[in-house]
Amino acid sequence: MIKNYRKWFLARVKRAIYDFGMIENGDRVVVAFSGGKDSVTLLHALKLISRFLPVKFELETIFVKTGWPMDVQVLEEFCRSINVPFHIVETEIAKIVFEERDGGSPCAICSHLRRGALHTKALELGCNKVALGHHLDDVIETFFLSMIYTGQMKVFSPSTFLDRTGLTMIRPLVYLAAEEVMSFLQSEKLPFIANPCPVNGHTHREVVKEFLLDLVQRFPDFKARFLNSLQTFDQENLWPEVRPRGRRK
Repeated sequence: MIKNYRKWFLARVKRAIYDFGMIENGDRVVVAFSGGKDSVTLLHALKLISRFLPVKFELETIFVKTGWPMDVQVLEEFCRSINVPFHIVETEIAKIVFEERDGGSPCAICSHLRRGALHTKALELGCNKVALGHHLDDVIETFFLSMIYTGQMKVFSPSTFLDRTGLTMIRPLVYLAAEEVMSFLQSEKLPFIANPCPVNGHTHREVVKEFLLDLVQRFPDFKARFLNSLQTFDQENLWPEVRPRGRRK
């Protein structure tokens, strides 16, 4: 363990915020607060950073209640202890996804509905940034999910402006691996709740997680090298664009 793990961890978060211009003076940032390990870590890190970051910003949290039984009292108490407003959005997403949907991936539908509820509440609160707890493992998994299941090379961006809502999605943990997030969570003794979704752990992402675990066991520096490859990517190192068919001879 690094001697001053908190300082090291927060430095990585600050670097991501700086590199991608995630937070600016006067921003109202809402954390998408599921209560899981990643979102709890993100909230705590942003709260600590807010004390000494040159720019001033406000923090809020939104918990989208999907309909499964969950004890959110521990989350409310945690937010109260660090003086961050905690908002609950009641939905029937669980019922819609597992009882009323007509085809389609339950994960895709659930994600779409949760995102809609989150964005609506964020705008109602007057926020302009939405912070998500995605870390480096999520970036890598998304890359392989896209490649394996859709035949495309894609990852999500650390910062994305949404034209339809005017909100900007930011991901301050993208420079940190899952095990580093877990170490911070444990060293800071942060509370969290389990994901109640019945398909959690039984999705395509779980297959890719196991694939990534095998890669890291074989190549311990794989995650760091993947991040470096994203930062130094050059289109010329891949295939050139295919010419339109009408121009071929």
